[in-house]
Amino acid sequence: LEIKNKEAEMINLKSKIKRMGAYDVIANVIVFVLAIAALMPLVWLILNSVKTSADIYKMPPDWLPKYIYLGNYKELFHNQPAMRWLFNSFFVSFITTVLTVIISSLAAYAFAKLKFKGSNFIYYMFIGSLMIPKETFIIPLFKIVTTFNWMNTYQAFIVPNLAACFGVFLLKGFFEQIPDSIRESAKIEGATEWQIFYKIMLPIAKPGIGALFILNFVTVWNDYLWQLLMSVNKQISTLTVGVAGLMQDLNPNFGLKVAGAAVASLPMIIIFILFQQYFTRGISSGAVKE
Repeated sequence: LEIKNKEAEMINLKSKIKRMGAYDVIANVIVFVLAIAALMPLVWLILNSVKTSADIYKMPPDWLPKYIYLGNYKELFHNQPAMRWLFNSFFVSFITTVLTVIISSLAAYAFAKLKFKGSNFIYYMFIGSLMIPKETFIIPLFKIVTTFNWMNTYQAFIVPNLAACFGVFLLKGFFEQIPDSIRESAKIEGATEWQIFYKIMLPIAKPGIGALFILNFVTVWNDYLWQLLMSVNKQISTLTVGVAGLMQDLNPNFGLKVAGAAVASLPMIIIFILFQQYFTRGISSGAVKE
């Protein structure tokens, strides 16, 4: 009887493995199809960027360009200040993201590990601010910026975005996962609070910082409305604002605008490739509290 039971268990185990293998194949096929569908707009954008406007309008469309036309990129970089726009976008996004990571990590560590009076109330106020759309307070924010005479300056792009609380919410979960015994041991060894934060806590929370870096960089890079309001001069415009303005300026050259959109998407792809391992680990582990 024992032999028969073991044989039955082995048969059941083999059948389960076969079913799991079939499920894995089906799941991989579904993921592959969805990935191709998600990449199609980007591929279509790049293909259209090397076509003339007449070829873009053509019906039925040519899926592949009959010849590579680089005139759109030449027009974009030679006759428009695209390099200046690209620099402005990267400078604003990078500086804003770095400062946001520093401020958010300090605040998140304080809320997670330093117990002080009113900390829960202040934290809940921070979380409540995430529910308010930016468009609702854009007018008073605009008045504040004009009062400081920051129009057409980098400060107008950078400083208002530093008050975002999403980074505090994201990183607090990572710091809470770190056992208090680590901090207490470091204190016994004579480490200061700053040394504990900088040398111990930050390296452990590196996945969350990477995820925050990507999310914040992409958010600032695509912050079209605020950047449009703050930039009247073409030289201070970011790439998203400059590319959107090409339609009015050149009536209408869709090939040029598509080329600008392709250039604007390239830095975000590079940033994601560089930080994707931290992004994946950060999003998956940051929401789990042990």
